[in-house]
Amino acid sequence: MADFRLEAETRTEFGKGSARRTRRAGRVPAVLYGHGQDVVHLSLPAREFAAALRNGGTNVLLTVVLDGKEQLALTKAVQRDPLTRVHEHVDLLVVRRGEKVTVDVPVTVTGDVAPETITNFELNTISIEVPATSIPENIEIDVEGRAAGQGITAADVELPEGATLLTDPEAQVIGFLAAPTAEALEAELAEAEAEAGIERDESDADGDVVPEPSDQGSGESMDAAENSADA
Repeated sequence: MADFRLEAETRTEFGKGSARRTRRAGRVPAVLYGHGQDVVHLSLPAREFAAALRNGGTNVLLTVVLDGKEQLALTKAVQRDPLTRVHEHVDLLVVRRGEKVTVDVPVTVTGDVAPETITNFELNTISIEVPATSIPENIEIDVEGRAAGQGITAADVELPEGATLLTDPEAQVIGFLAAPTAEALEAELAEAEAEAGIERDESDADGDVVPEPSDQGSGESMDAAENSADA
């Protein structure tokens, strides 16, 4: 797991106004706590912190350097503006090398399922206990050849060395469904239209299109009939 080093600064002013000034200066307001120590109010460089999350994931291990002292920390909560996506505040948890921590790790898949099969994620993350310095960015699950009706539970997932599963072992992580046939999709569409009060024309239902009579052809037939009557 990558270790990202961030130079922190102590914060002595608090409140919304102070937080806005901190963010305008290109830094993120944060608090650091854990292991019985007093809460420390600090700020982190916004660009470097964003890069750490982008490259290390939500469980990224940070080396926070404050007043020349280094402290390992994990991000426990990150507040972001819903529109600008700017990091507004961060909660950091102090950890120590060799210490085990509880984290939720994202699940990813490798391999191709059997034909006509759909992968259905029941859980997007798995909760594990793992050494703080060995937190995986994700847990890969091989789905090669899996077919409808089969499933993968938490107990089936191969965990990193030193990790302990905390998620219910019987909880299904990934299920596999049969892809719907064209007939099933058509029946589902018809049912939805019926519930919505939409009526189909018989031509739409049968797929047959009745050609419109040709005006030109009708005119030629009438002319022929008139000529025959005159004769």
